Amino acid sequence: MEIQDISLGHKALLHERLRAVDSWISEYSFPNLYLFRRVHEYRVIRDAEIFILGTHYDGQRYVMPTRDAREIDPRYLRETIAEYGLMYPVPEQWLEAFPTDVYGITYHDGDSDYIHRVDKLMTYGGKRLHDKKNLLNQFLKRYRHEALPLTNDRLGDALSVLEQWQRDMAEPPEQTDYYPCREAIERYEELMQCGGIYYADDEPAGFIIGEELHENVFALHFAKGKRSFKGLYQFMFNNFASIMPSRYCCLNFEQDMGKESLRQAKSTYEPEYMIKKYRISLK
Repeated sequence: MEIQDISLGHKALLHERLRAVDSWISEYSFPNLYLFRRVHEYRVIRDAEIFILGTHYDGQRYVMPTRDAREIDPRYLRETIAEYGLMYPVPEQWLEAFPTDVYGITYHDGDSDYIHRVDKLMTYGGKRLHDKKNLLNQFLKRYRHEALPLTNDRLGDALSVLEQWQRDMAEPPEQTDYYPCREAIERYEELMQCGGIYYADDEPAGFIIGEELHENVFALHFAKGKRSFKGLYQFMFNNFASIMPSRYCCLNFEQDMGKESLRQAKSTYEPEYMIKKYRISLK
């Protein structure tokens, strides 16, 4: 067995392997694992199988499979869970690999990913999204605006937005995702991400960075904007949804980590549903 801290050197080992996992869960992404490696203390276990060893926000250690758990030898799976205490995040469709007479199966609402339909974000249709449409229209009328692909020559503008976003926050950078987001910009091409950058009154105002998580789902890893531009986020999400290739039905806004402010912000966009991330332990 070999255990190593996750690094860019593991991209060749993990990137396509995780892409092949048929799940919409945001953790099954090499950029996500790499960028949050310090937060979760991610390590790569190479044994008969390849696992990711991590630490949850609540301090609990867990092991994450890098392929469908239903394809892993049941005895080996049980031994792995016995050794590390918890397997997470497990998609609902894998639960058949964990008989309930042997395993305890739980989930936490704060872990669940918010899944939003692209067509709803494109129109902000219906009563529940009426406020979003109003904010979008106010933004379009109030500011000169431009939406462009986030390319290498505009990464400096994205960094300037991130710095202002962090200044606007009431928390120190260690308690936000400032450092992972900064590295996402600095290693933008290396991590094979894509996104958009948004200008208001000729000033860099916001950006989105993400990646294809599944052939039908695009994950938004970061969405940052300057607080001074009212309606900016409604503009960014609406525009980004509008330029999505037709194969994408949904955007994954990821989890809220149990933070009330994030829960409220993500919920107001009326998610189509939440993807539960199950925790598996031995009884």
